[in-house]
Amino acid sequence: MGMTITEKILAIHSGRDRVSPGEIIQVKVDLALANDITAPLAIKVFEELGKKEVFDKERIVLVPDHFVPNKDIPSAQQVKFVRDFAKRYGIKNFFELGDVGIEHVLLPEKGLISPGDLIIGADSHTCTYGALGAFSTGVGSTDLGVIMATGETWLRVPETIKVIFNGSLKRWVYGKDLILYLLKEIGTEGAIYKAIEFAGSTIKELSMADRFTMANMAVECGAKNGIFEPDEKTRDYVKKAGAKEGIYLSSDPDAEYEKVIEIDASRIDPQVACPHSPDNVVSVNEIGNVKIDQAFIGSCTNGRIEDLRIASQVIKGKKVADGVRLIVIPSTPKIYKEAIEEGIISTFLDAGAVIGPPCCGPCLGGHMGILAEGEIAVSTTNRNFKGRMGHPESKVYLANPAVVAASAIAGRIISPEEL
Repeated sequence: MGMTITEKILAIHSGRDRVSPGEIIQVKVDLALANDITAPLAIKVFEELGKKEVFDKERIVLVPDHFVPNKDIPSAQQVKFVRDFAKRYGIKNFFELGDVGIEHVLLPEKGLISPGDLIIGADSHTCTYGALGAFSTGVGSTDLGVIMATGETWLRVPETIKVIFNGSLKRWVYGKDLILYLLKEIGTEGAIYKAIEFAGSTIKELSMADRFTMANMAVECGAKNGIFEPDEKTRDYVKKAGAKEGIYLSSDPDAEYEKVIEIDASRIDPQVACPHSPDNVVSVNEIGNVKIDQAFIGSCTNGRIEDLRIASQVIKGKKVADGVRLIVIPSTPKIYKEAIEEGIISTFLDAGAVIGPPCCGPCLGGHMGILAEGEIAVSTTNRNFKGRMGHPESKVYLANPAVVAASAIAGRIISPEEL
C-alpha cells in the first residue's frame, strides 16, 4: 500500500520508511513558530525546562504580528518579552517593526518554507504552508515551548481526505470560494484531525495566493493540515523567495484515503459565509439585502498582492458608500511597497479607504477596525465566530476580495457583477 504526501513527510521526519494513519510518532521539526500572543507562554515553558540554549537559533521564528504597532501597555510588554528572549538566545528570525508582517504570509515570502518541510506553530493557521507541499500544523504554546528546547514533538498520523476540484472557474471566483464551498459541503467538523489533500484540474491552475488561502482555511474544516502537491508554480515561488529547494513529493497511486470528495468547480459562484460560522455558506447571489458598516481586505487569508490587485480592479474610479468604512491592510511590508508602486494604494485612497500597517489587525478583534454593537462587516478573513471582530452583538460575513470591494462600493453585500 502506498502513502499520501502527508504520510511521506511524516515518515521522513520520524526516520521511518513508512507510517500509517493512527500511529503516534516522534518527529523532528524543521521550523518552530510563535507570535506575540502565543510566544510568551511558550517562552515561560521553555525556561521552566532549565535549558541553556534553544534547539536551533535559525529554526525558531518569532513574529509579533497581532498587536503591532503596539496598541496598549500589555501588548507592548508582550512584544518586549519576546524581543528580549530573542536577543538573549540569539534567535535569528525575530521580525521587528518595519520588517514584520502577518506570520503566515511573511514566512513563505522570506524563503523560510520549502516543500517537504515539517513546520509546527503556536497558531491554528500554521496549516497555510501546506500550499507549498509542506506539512504544517498548529499546537498550543506549551507544546511549542518544549519544541523550542528539543526540536521534536509527537504527532498522530492523520487519515487523509482527498478533495478533487475539476473545471474552469467562473469570473470573480477564487480559492477563497472553493474552500468556503467545501466548508458548506462538509462543515467545521467534517475533517477533524484529518489531512485535506487538494487535487484536480482546477487546483493545478490556481495561483499560489489561492493555494495559500485554501490551505490556511483547512483548519476551519477541523483539519490537522491542508496540503497541495508541489509543482512548477511551487518551484517558481520557492526559487523567487530564496528558499532551499526542498523535497517534491506526490501521493502514490495506491495511497489509501479515508474518503474522496469530487467537486465541479465550474458550477461555483462567489461564496459568502454568514454569521456566525465559516460553514454557514451561501452563494453571493442568494445573500439578500445585507447592508454593511465595514469592509475589510487583508489578513493571512487574503492580504497578498494578488488579492489587493483584484480588489483594486473592482474599486478603481469608484467611491466607498456613505456610512461604510473600508479598511485595507497589506500583509507584509513587501506587499505594501508593491501595492504603492502599482498604484493600488492610491486607488484605495481615492475611493475613501483607510490603509493600515502590515498586521493581523481587526481579524481577531485586535485593533484597527473593531466592530461596535449591532454593526455588520464583510471581510476577507477566515473566521466569523460570534464576537470575533469586536462586539458579541456584531456580525461578520466572509467573502473573497472582489466581493468585499464591490460591497464597500454598494453599501451592501453584492457580487462584483452588479457593478
